[in-house]
Amino acid sequence: MPEAYIIAATRTAGGRKGGKLAGWHPTDLAGQVLDALVEQAGVDPAAVDDVIMGCVGQVGEQANNVARGAILSSRLPESVPGTSVDRQCGSSQQALHFAAQAVMSGTQDIVIAAGVESMTRVPMGTSVRLPLEAGLGLPISPAQQKRYPNVQFSQFMGAEMVAEKYQLTKDELDRFGYESHLKAAAATQRSAFKDEILPIRIADGDGAEALHAADEGIRFDASLEAIRSVKLLREGGRITAATSSQICDGASGVMVVSEKGLKQLGVQPLARIHHMTVVGGDPVIMLEAPIPGTLLALKKAGMSIDDIDLFEVNEAFASVPVAWLKTTHADPAKLNVNGGAIALGHPLGASGTKLMTTLLHALKARGKTWGLQTMCEGGGLANLTIVEAL
Repeated sequence: MPEAYIIAATRTAGGRKGGKLAGWHPTDLAGQVLDALVEQAGVDPAAVDDVIMGCVGQVGEQANNVARGAILSSRLPESVPGTSVDRQCGSSQQALHFAAQAVMSGTQDIVIAAGVESMTRVPMGTSVRLPLEAGLGLPISPAQQKRYPNVQFSQFMGAEMVAEKYQLTKDELDRFGYESHLKAAAATQRSAFKDEILPIRIADGDGAEALHAADEGIRFDASLEAIRSVKLLREGGRITAATSSQICDGASGVMVVSEKGLKQLGVQPLARIHHMTVVGGDPVIMLEAPIPGTLLALKKAGMSIDDIDLFEVNEAFASVPVAWLKTTHADPAKLNVNGGAIALGHPLGASGTKLMTTLLHALKARGKTWGLQTMCEGGGLANLTIVEAL
């Protein structure tokens, strides 16, 4: 079977809501990532066959095909096409899958998979709220309501349902949230993210130009006691804001090439894409699909959980990776080794290629080979990607 290789990967540092990246229009921010990938790979910008970009809030500044907008905001020529993908939180991981499938099919040789989300400028839920306020209805149809009567689809309730189903305690979740901050802080302090983060020019508090090159959401002074004291999201529940992913602005991307493209460019690849799976599950509990998805992906790849050196399981809510660990029996020391979205932020459509960028750099830093990435997605979906670092 033809192969697909990743030859460049980068991400912006996360920006808190209203924080350091709030002044950037999302297509301009994504354009910075496109330029950086081309520069990293040493590729003629005109040689890029396509740009596939994940984005969840495709409305307002992120409407009208945000991928094309990012191209027109970058140094890529007008001849480079682009398209946008919405697989909810897995949008840019799906963009990576589409890019890999394109080069493996032989129809394209150099494709950028990327993602962007400005949760400050296009708040979560805007694409549903604004049409509803304009009298244009909701995406839940009568047929869906008949199939799922009296159900309110909610990721927050899904996170609670996962915690209940897998008998997770609030203390387990609080400890996981605390450890996410500890790992992210330690990674930042030892410059583990330096090679993966694209510094972005911003204005500091005095209006002078500065660089944003460190994830803004990490709590370097985090304590378990403080995390335990955060108010529950619902009475009698187990999830709090401290055990949920942070609202985040950011962009990320990877460049994927075929064997022909690899030879043409004469570059050393970061990784080979070994396996890709996407699964659907219960849309009510919504967030547990990474568990059966991981087991299915490993089976299809002919691998065991112990064959994988590092895992990136998105920390949408602490209950997801904790339930994943409990069910897969993966080694906790291999999971989210530099922290996750609870500390680093979850810029929705940008998180897929953001996690892949972090995974590839973590594998390289540790001299490891096999990485697996997955994340829960709205509607009860999950993408799984297994890579071989080279």
